[in-house]
Amino acid sequence: MFTGIIEEKGIVSRVLPAGNSQQLWIRAEKIFNDLKLGDSVAVNGVCLTVAALKGNQWMADVMPESLRRSSLYNLQAGDCVNLERAMRADGRFGGHLVSGHIDGVGKVTAIKREDNAVLFEISADQKIRQYMIEKGSIAVDGISLTICFVSQQVFGISVIPHTLKETVLGDKKVGDLVNLENDQIGKYVKQFVEGISSKTETASSLTMAMLNEAGF
Repeated sequence: MFTGIIEEKGIVSRVLPAGNSQQLWIRAEKIFNDLKLGDSVAVNGVCLTVAALKGNQWMADVMPESLRRSSLYNLQAGDCVNLERAMRADGRFGGHLVSGHIDGVGKVTAIKREDNAVLFEISADQKIRQYMIEKGSIAVDGISLTICFVSQQVFGISVIPHTLKETVLGDKKVGDLVNLENDQIGKYVKQFVEGISSKTETASSLTMAMLNEAGF
């Protein structure tokens, strides 16, 4: 589990394809103070497992499902990535609940300066946007952010200078892809409510004739 508060920007040192999967080597500094084999690290919001350590680099095996769901397949040596270790039980909860399980990718469609902030407009499929609400939470490349608005095609996030400097968002251009993870609580609530609605509709469609035919 993560909080969406990025610890540092790492640098991709090697990408080794292996069929439909890959090995991803990343160079980092801050997260190495207690990084161990088997630890979970979110890379641009995707939860990966530390499979090897060598100097100031660590390696993760990226399975086909992760490559299908995210923009990790686009990474090349030299690219910067957002890094966050799994949250500690005694740490501050600075963002929101982030699982590291990506719902899909979005595309940056506009970048606009607004005084001390930058507004990003991002397009996403309806299957992702359906869980978004104005002022709700979303993880964009693993960064915990607040949704400014949601339209039929895009949603907006407003980003402060600190976040632009400390994360890969500061390097994004129109047309770039970003990993998206919706708020977990919102997804569970929506599924729960839809389940209740479905049961209610089924129950309301019952008639005495149907019950008699069924032997009741």
